[in-house]
Amino acid sequence: MYRLRAGLSQVKTPNKSSRDQFAALWNYNRNITENIIDLEMTRQRRKSENQKGAGDRGQWASKREYILVVAGSVVGLGNVWRFPYLCYKNGGGAFLVPYGLLAVVCGIPLFLLETSVGQYTQEGFITSWRKMCPLMQGIGFGQLTITLCFFIYILIEAWALVYLVFSFRSQLPWASCENTWNTANCLGLKTFNVTEIQTNITSAATEFWERRVLGMSGGIEELGSVRWELALCLLASWMFCYFSIWKGVRSSGKVAYFTATFPYVMLLILLIRGLTLPGAWDGIYYYLYPDLTRLAKLEVWIEAGSQIFFSYSLTAGTLNVLGSYNDYNNNCYKDCFWLCLLNSGTSFVAGFVVFSVLGFMAQKQGVTVDNVAESGPGLAFIVYPQATAMMPLPQFWTVCFFLMLILLTVDTHFVIVESFITTVSDLFPKWFRAPVRHEIFVLIICVSSFLIHLTLVTEGGIYIFQLIDFYGSTRVCQNFMVICECLAVGWIFGADRFSNIIEDMTGQRPSVFFKLCWKYIIPLLSSISFILYLVDYKHLKINDWYTYPDWAYALGWTMTLSSVLMVPLWAAGQMCLTAGTFRQRWSVLCRPAEDLAWQRRNIGEEGATVELTTSAVTT
Repeated sequence: MYRLRAGLSQVKTPNKSSRDQFAALWNYNRNITENIIDLEMTRQRRKSENQKGAGDRGQWASKREYILVVAGSVVGLGNVWRFPYLCYKNGGGAFLVPYGLLAVVCGIPLFLLETSVGQYTQEGFITSWRKMCPLMQGIGFGQLTITLCFFIYILIEAWALVYLVFSFRSQLPWASCENTWNTANCLGLKTFNVTEIQTNITSAATEFWERRVLGMSGGIEELGSVRWELALCLLASWMFCYFSIWKGVRSSGKVAYFTATFPYVMLLILLIRGLTLPGAWDGIYYYLYPDLTRLAKLEVWIEAGSQIFFSYSLTAGTLNVLGSYNDYNNNCYKDCFWLCLLNSGTSFVAGFVVFSVLGFMAQKQGVTVDNVAESGPGLAFIVYPQATAMMPLPQFWTVCFFLMLILLTVDTHFVIVESFITTVSDLFPKWFRAPVRHEIFVLIICVSSFLIHLTLVTEGGIYIFQLIDFYGSTRVCQNFMVICECLAVGWIFGADRFSNIIEDMTGQRPSVFFKLCWKYIIPLLSSISFILYLVDYKHLKINDWYTYPDWAYALGWTMTLSSVLMVPLWAAGQMCLTAGTFRQRWSVLCRPAEDLAWQRRNIGEEGATVELTTSAVTT
């Protein structure tokens, strides 16, 4: 402005046309200046609103807390009881080829996508998609139903607590057949001999799990009574969850200092012990010996992709929520590489922990490793406790294992519950963001969930658990959500625009490779996996003998479709309710709900450039 006035004072030509020209330039420059002032005021107002909103929602006290909570969330049971078995089953070391390739092509780009959406919008996984692309807000509602299904994994924590309590006994109850719940067909560790194996023989560990802990009934039709020991452990688990998240990220960030780091201490102790056991290297050989012929099978690639989605916590909405508590300028681009590397590295190391112990167990029993290798609850609650019972100081190693298992479950679970609460609070901020109301809302969620989950600790509860686990978040749900996310960001919102946002937040522009993944590679691979699942679908069975009734399978598919159909139903509903022609409605619903900060910043910079240029011309 000073330069413009100086230029005007030096003007020598007094004719009318010159005065009109300078008056026009003066008005033009004044308008530019006013626009810049308006933009700056808008930016400051927006900044104060964001700070106020951040104060209401809360933010991470430090970058360290964010890293610990995300690491604790994504590093969970799948790393310990699923990845090692998949690696052994699908070609050993050869499985690392599809796993590593799909981690680069699908895992890291999706991790960055979901984290960046949350960090940019500063919202939960429903309102974040409403801001990015109102037409695809159904993605958030679909993730909400998946999150509710994930609540059941607190039951694993309750099971582990029961085992932890029994681990302090002088005689581990799953090591012998001298207990009231054992049958005549029970085979204890001391009497085990490979020549005695018969089809009607069950191990002491299996009977403890099925008859003492679960009290398994004949099927889902026979719920039976509540197992009160499990109910008490479930109550303790929900109480710990409540006090971990009742203050939002201010409390969960502090809890993660212990729950995210201590499992690694236990993992290191078990790794050192496992590698020093006799027969350990036989187990590791089975774990890593590469069978390259397995790479020709499509099933191996499908399971590698499924494991990436499961262990990286993709499509569940948790990454959106955790990212939303970051500062706008947090470098989420760099974070995603380190967190994904940590997750996959933990899975790889956990394989040594598991298979070194399985090799020891196989040598003790005189069988090959493939006869004792299992995954899922069978590994955690039958095979591994049986193996630790064969070691010197069995109580110590059993306590270490179940402490690790509990803390792995705790982290993942309270993040899931926190994601649900944050998303609902962002949807109704006036109702649930007030300090006292927030604590009451968290309490209501925890208490009601505990009461509902009492059905899972009945004698038929394991059948309900397996049904929800199988259908609540199947590959169908994962693949469909991934396709919709890539469609919303890569095509409707725009991959270039999204890359600009990431660059504005982090100062680093994502590689062109990420845009190719979001727009083409990930949707294509997910569509193939989606179709193959439907073609090869088989009904769920328990222990290869129990078949669910038809109404249970119908209930399972209802859970699956409840998340999948949310996206098209929401889009169709919004198209019907929005005013205007079809093209106008489509244009409105595909446009971001709010102006982008990086666009406003660019406009401001361009305006400042115009002002300086005009001033220079007038001088």
